[in-house]
Amino acid sequence: MSETMKMQAEAGAVPAGSKPVAAVPGIEVKASLGVTGRRRLVVMLGLLLALGFLANTLLSYSVSKREIHRSIVENELPLTSDTIYSEIQKDLIRPVFVSSVMAGDTFVRDWVLQGERDVPAMTKFLGEIRTRYGTFTSFFVSEATRNYYHPEGLLRRVEQGSERDAWYFRSRDLDAPYEINVDADTASPDTLTVFVNYRVFDYAGKTVGVTGVGLTVDTVRRLLSGYQQRYHRGVYFVDRSGNIVLYGDQPSHGSRQIGDVEGLGDIAHEVLARDSGSYQYRERGKDYLLNVRYVPELDWYLFVEKVENEALADIRRTLYINLVICALVTVAVLWLSSLTLGRYQRRLEQMATTDRLTGLLNRHAFEIMLEHAVAEVQRSRRPSAVLLIDIDHFKSLNDRHGHLAGDRMIEHVGALIRSGLRASDMACRWGGEEFLVVLKDCAADDARQRAETLRALIGASPLTLGGSAVTATVSVGVTAFATDDTPVRLVDRADQALYAAKGAGRDRVAMA
Repeated sequence: MSETMKMQAEAGAVPAGSKPVAAVPGIEVKASLGVTGRRRLVVMLGLLLALGFLANTLLSYSVSKREIHRSIVENELPLTSDTIYSEIQKDLIRPVFVSSVMAGDTFVRDWVLQGERDVPAMTKFLGEIRTRYGTFTSFFVSEATRNYYHPEGLLRRVEQGSERDAWYFRSRDLDAPYEINVDADTASPDTLTVFVNYRVFDYAGKTVGVTGVGLTVDTVRRLLSGYQQRYHRGVYFVDRSGNIVLYGDQPSHGSRQIGDVEGLGDIAHEVLARDSGSYQYRERGKDYLLNVRYVPELDWYLFVEKVENEALADIRRTLYINLVICALVTVAVLWLSSLTLGRYQRRLEQMATTDRLTGLLNRHAFEIMLEHAVAEVQRSRRPSAVLLIDIDHFKSLNDRHGHLAGDRMIEHVGALIRSGLRASDMACRWGGEEFLVVLKDCAADDARQRAETLRALIGASPLTLGGSAVTATVSVGVTAFATDDTPVRLVDRADQALYAAKGAGRDRVAMA
């Protein structure tokens, strides 16, 4: 229902295009409320308003919370991850490129193949690399001599079996052209460094050494801290074993292994088994939303996460504000209702008998009228019939076009039903997408024919939803009044006929 229709209904107006209750034959609302009755009505109205506002506010909060959750998981974290990945390519993956350039440089190959005679030439080359690309260090280790060259000169020889030189022999024997590892720099033992170790081949494809560059871990951590501050997210790298290898100023969650993190440890195996994905876990009362992507150039996983509780702080404040506003509005409405109840009492009672969406009678008013109709048939012995109409596949329509579109279709079908009835007939919205119609002075065969006419009218009257024409079909159950009927028995019989129509394939009429 549109906001305009809601405002009209709340002000006492009858929905557009509908028959006022007073215009429907047989309905006459009588009321005589004293002061006590009016106060009781005001109190009830206050409770209804308060509950309605509360339900609406809490529902809005719930919907907003789900939307924020969805937005973070589907948009914010993946977008942040992509942006950080782009910056990583500039800040961290650049050393991989520099190392590949060094490994492919013909100077390095020729220098090795010529017997490594001109050591100053190599140290000058490494110094130029360090200066030009702003790396912390650069190096070359020869396979022939096991000499470790550095911009400061020949440092030492690497030794098989030495723990500090294990990186060289591991890199030399890799199937991949390079690896990244975190280790202490030979030239500065107290400085933890991120190294890119790149294999160097001669012209025949034989390994002649390993070259590369290094960045201090502190430099990388400053980069990650900058990402965290800029995007207000947790950012860290995890290797294939689940070790948190690089992080910002502090270890993420105070741990060096994701398996040791509360909540995250439960899904660690699933996270590391995939190249990318979105996850959720809870640690120390906080809900974390996590996006993971594999960075093949580093052979690490990039973890980007956000605390959902912090993202919800704004809508919680909005919730409190809405509750205060709802309370103020409730008080204001009660005060105005108390002042105007005498003048608008009749109109409000008419509204109470009308379905606000379709303008037809609502179920409560119709049940009263149905009792009267049954009693009248029993007295007069004149034929009458009941139609129970249901919109086919209404849930699918809601799923495709949304609940507002569903409301529009209910309103549309209600208007078509109303337009196909005589002044003596009665119709109501029985519940959801169901309508109940009483046809007075109408035999069973005529009732069936009129039901077919209504069904055809609805099927031939499309409604425009989202720029496209949508046609609804209806199933109709028909039953005639019996002299010993009760309202319950009558409606139950019509309901059985409706089920028969649906069971036979929908978009049809079935007699009880």
